[in-house]
Amino acid sequence: MIGIFDSGAGGLTVVKEIRALLPDYDLVYFGDTARFPYGTKSPTQLKQYALEDADFLLGRGAKLIVIACNSASAAAGDYLREHVSMPVLDVVGPAIEAARQATRRGRIGIIGTKATVQSGIYERLLMRSDKKLLVISRATPMLVPLVEERWWKYPESTRIIRRSLKPLKDAHVDTLILACTHYPFLQPLIQRVMGKNVVVVNPARALGLAVKNFLEQNQDIDAGLSKNSHSLFYVSSDPKHFQETARWWLGERVEVEEAPTTSLAQIS
Repeated sequence: MIGIFDSGAGGLTVVKEIRALLPDYDLVYFGDTARFPYGTKSPTQLKQYALEDADFLLGRGAKLIVIACNSASAAAGDYLREHVSMPVLDVVGPAIEAARQATRRGRIGIIGTKATVQSGIYERLLMRSDKKLLVISRATPMLVPLVEERWWKYPESTRIIRRSLKPLKDAHVDTLILACTHYPFLQPLIQRVMGKNVVVVNPARALGLAVKNFLEQNQDIDAGLSKNSHSLFYVSSDPKHFQETARWWLGERVEVEEAPTTSLAQIS
């Protein structure tokens, strides 16, 4: 199984993309809704949570771990690769590569949680690849509740998005990385605010393609994955709310089990 974890429902954007690209593969998803949001947590906490989340997925048969959370990827991607026996893919690298290929004038904007923006990982990796790039980051934590609470249809949502993106519009970025897997839920609104000439990079799509490419290049790992088009969903609290979000985004009713996450020992 391919194991995917996120702090909440945002990782469903990754589930959707992987299902579209790899429809036969079995998936197991864990949303750590009891400790949501990850974007306000410290790097130390995020390393602990990521290790616990990955351990939970490995205990459910995952042979490949996908971090569908920018905050966890930024703080704990390398840490997790050092501490688990299975391959780990995170969302940061694929999004950066997609932005590098998309930018026309080397002006790249980044929006994400406070933890992701404060980590500076996008700037470091982008500048490492091309020191001529202009990279502008902005923490936009107000956008996550718009998704979690499904408020995107209200007029206030557009005003919040417009206010959050104003510094990036004023900087005339030509490419915008949605550095949070919740944000693709809002992509149509974000695109409308930024304008049709700005390329909006969907991290979920980029990560889905990275998973597909990884498996094509690693046939030994691919051969060990079950392929029955079956998905399992777990959360650490409020499965009903998660189920409602999943129904809207995935277009189907999914069974969701509650699996409280308070310590590594309890979820092993």
